[in-house]
Amino acid sequence: MAEPLVGILVGSESDRARMQAAMDELDARGIAWEFDVRSAHRTPDAVAEYAKSAAKRGLKILICGAGLAAALPGVVAAHTDLPVIGVPLRSSMSVLDGLDALLSIVQMPPGVPVATVGVDNAKNAAVLAARILALLPAPS
Repeated sequence: MAEPLVGILVGSESDRARMQAAMDELDARGIAWEFDVRSAHRTPDAVAEYAKSAAKRGLKILICGAGLAAALPGVVAAHTDLPVIGVPLRSSMSVLDGLDALLSIVQMPPGVPVATVGVDNAKNAAVLAARILALLPAPS
């Protein structure tokens, strides 16, 4: 089995179902991935450790799904030089139906970029990850 190239990270197990489209798309393209749950608010040290160790573990791109304040993609981007793709997720607790998450993810400060796809559009995150991977040199 191939080593994962894409890390998919969410803050809560309940987000897995909305991120499934990314996993399915990566599978369809033959791109190995890993999935983990770590919260920017509840387990910030674990998020930092994941992001800091990602490149050493062979990951090339990180996809982060997050709702509400949607801090996860930005926190991850602050701890890695790898490309980070944020997927804003709808939440039953949101008063803005995912727009709050979208705005949180796209409003990263200068020097901490996070690519962002549409609300609940994990498939596009995987397509973007595949396109970025296609630009990287093949492993020797």
